Amino acid sequence: MPEPRPLRVFLCHANEDKPKVRELYRRLRADGIDVWFDEKSLLPGQDWRVEIPKAVRESDVVIVCMSSVSARKEGFVQAEINFALDKALEKPPGTIYIIPAKLEECDVPDTLSRWQWVNLFEDVESGYEMLMLSLKLRAKNLGASLSPLPKDELPYVSVAKPRVEVVKLPLKGSSPAAPANQRKLEVYTLAGLEFVLVPKGKFIMGGTANDNEEPKGKIAIPYDYWIGRFPVTNAQYHEFVQAVGAKHPVSDWSKKRDHPVTSVSWELSMSYCMWLNENFGHELPDGYTFHLPTEAEWEKAARGTDGREWPWGNVFDPTRSNCDGFSETTTPVGQFSPRGDSPYGCADMSGNVWEWCHSLYWPYPYKADDGREDETASGDRVQRGGSLSSERGFVRCAFRYFNFLDDVSLGFRVAASPVLS
Repeated sequence: MPEPRPLRVFLCHANEDKPKVRELYRRLRADGIDVWFDEKSLLPGQDWRVEIPKAVRESDVVIVCMSSVSARKEGFVQAEINFALDKALEKPPGTIYIIPAKLEECDVPDTLSRWQWVNLFEDVESGYEMLMLSLKLRAKNLGASLSPLPKDELPYVSVAKPRVEVVKLPLKGSSPAAPANQRKLEVYTLAGLEFVLVPKGKFIMGGTANDNEEPKGKIAIPYDYWIGRFPVTNAQYHEFVQAVGAKHPVSDWSKKRDHPVTSVSWELSMSYCMWLNENFGHELPDGYTFHLPTEAEWEKAARGTDGREWPWGNVFDPTRSNCDGFSETTTPVGQFSPRGDSPYGCADMSGNVWEWCHSLYWPYPYKADDGREDETASGDRVQRGGSLSSERGFVRCAFRYFNFLDDVSLGFRVAASPVLS
């Protein structure tokens, strides 16, 4: 007896809703459903005017992803709905075939009003559970299967492929054949943020300028990790506060969209990372999470392996960072890039805003497994990088601080690495 085939579902959506629909595709696929999603199912060279109607006809269920955009948009998204409506006329009464799915608060078009819709934007888990109940009932009536995919076949479980930017000023690792003032930078986009890769291995941590930087020496980070190319901006933080119903800490943030967010506590920074994991954790390799960088991750990303004093080298240059009186306010992230970048392409690691680290402010030598990375422990947390009001000595890569009282100068960037102990 042949094995039952998987349930076939077509995702009808507007291009503007792709990020949310992409997440729905991932979850449905993980739950054993054969999903037709143009981004994954339409092959190069195929005629979409032929393939899309064919896919609608062959599907067991059509999920119409609704938003304020798709509800009023003209074009092929409406044609897809009409294809599905025509097919629905062939189904016996009571058949679950068309499911309107609201991605945000919006009106369901009159043509779809006869079918009960599902809410996928307020209580996402509850809405998705209701959607799966309908799909399981449809599969049962058809004799189709819902077999969850093996973990190694799940979509979107590996980190995004980088795009390559050509930037001026050479850094370690430039191709000998490249022009003397250029090098290539690989930029990874994860959760809508830009990241750079920092390879595992030893680096020089600490300094001799202050007691709290000693002892200076080599330590090893035993894994590759990603760290934010820039601090989190006001606009990026707005997406978080809007999603969780919180208040933005910067009253005029819309006028400074590309400036680093400020006035953020360690707890709020951690909440932002938790929100990333809940909504975008599937974009990371297995075992990796978004979190605040550990003190070691931050320092290696800032200074590389040669123990440099500032991200760009061992000589302070007031034109490479926002500090020491350069500006009376924060500057847009990347304003000093690439001249002020670190060896790995991180911008703004000296000045502009202090950045929270995951680590407790404990004495050196740094040991990742000694309890300083315990998220539940009480104590002061490390701040790094200095701010726009800091003198040059405070924006060195090795300088570490804690409990900076002027929270207007406190921001953060995000890292992605194996689960911390």
